[in-house]
Amino acid sequence: MRIDLSFGRGTLPLELPDDLDVTVVRKPDMPVLPDAPAAVARALASPVSARSLGEEARGARRACILVCDVTRPVPNGLLLAPIVRALLEAGLDAARIRVLVATGLHRPNLGAELEEVVGDPFVLRTVRVENHDARDDAAHVDLGPTAAGTPAKLDRRFVEADLKIVIGLVEPHFMAGYSGGRKVIAPGVAHRDTITTLHSARLMAHPRAVSCVLEGNPLHEEQLAIVAKLGRVLAANTVLDDRRRLSFVNFGEVVASHLEAVRFVERYAIVPVRRRFRTVVTSAAGHPLDRTYYQTVKGMVGPLDILADGSRLVVASSCSEGMGSREYVEAQRRFVAQGPEVFLSGLREKRFADVDEWQTQLQTKPMRLARVQLYAPGLSPEDAALTGVEVIRSIGEAVLASVRESGDRAVAVVPEGPYVVPVHRPEA
Repeated sequence: MRIDLSFGRGTLPLELPDDLDVTVVRKPDMPVLPDAPAAVARALASPVSARSLGEEARGARRACILVCDVTRPVPNGLLLAPIVRALLEAGLDAARIRVLVATGLHRPNLGAELEEVVGDPFVLRTVRVENHDARDDAAHVDLGPTAAGTPAKLDRRFVEADLKIVIGLVEPHFMAGYSGGRKVIAPGVAHRDTITTLHSARLMAHPRAVSCVLEGNPLHEEQLAIVAKLGRVLAANTVLDDRRRLSFVNFGEVVASHLEAVRFVERYAIVPVRRRFRTVVTSAAGHPLDRTYYQTVKGMVGPLDILADGSRLVVASSCSEGMGSREYVEAQRRFVAQGPEVFLSGLREKRFADVDEWQTQLQTKPMRLARVQLYAPGLSPEDAALTGVEVIRSIGEAVLASVRESGDRAVAVVPEGPYVVPVHRPEA
């Protein structure tokens, strides 16, 4: 049996013996919009809880459009040009329209990477395209703390714009429930203090801060509280199928339109599975998500609900850019040296998390249930030693070894990684 795992810019074939009992966990077939540009035009003209984009833009003096950074495959090439053209037609001067890359605490996107993010030369020629910098204190406006005490400090360019628009991809997110919408703002264009509070151990350890959960999710609730301080914000929300084709697009008020997109995607992303498994294979979703080990952790967390105690979890990720940020490397170095329990105990009293250590914290979740093994040809031996998991050379051999050790020939494979969330439902 051959299964193609999402990997790098293509797929990684996995050959398994036919006598194994293999469950392939995929989304149901998603609809594909036959004319994506026409669908975008309809969305901009018929928004959710808002007027058409042209009407919303009329009278505005400055517009700021947020786009996700290169770690998200958002189809900005479909959306940015028609949005910019609508703003120009509404009377905005091109010099007063800014596209801002919502990098959070990630590095800036420059050169060819920025071209990939924007996806349209017209936009790059016509308006200013800049990167957010969470470490620049003067570049942020302090809107005051939320009721729960999270500092709401956001990029001045977005706060002071008359017309605020975000463009996002709505998919499962392993902490915030779903990506897109309010998440493009916080942490997307938030100050370091805001981001490191949102990613504090207290919030990350909450039982509702998981994939596909919004109600009662403290991270989602804090994001909404921050967005509420901005006044009116609009959003374009997209959903892609497993071949990155446009399946859904809408536009409108940021909270209402995002929830409509969530209602659409949850019918496909949440996949009921009847049993738990001793052997699970997954991916880190391929490019652009699997370029670093930092992002690969999302693939480890995705199948948590179908892992049996003492199972083996095998993850495929290209890791073509290595580990990730220097702060993340330092967190992993501490994690490997101290062990999971000592590492976690050092996080609990912090008001502000250290940059990127939250990903290390979340790595401990699958490690409590499973022996985690990683196929990552892009990692050097030095980087592999910092993962804290077992790095392997063959996924197929790891699966066969797991089957032999467990005596259970049932194997689950999640080819699309964290874009699919399997849930244990015996009655399914």
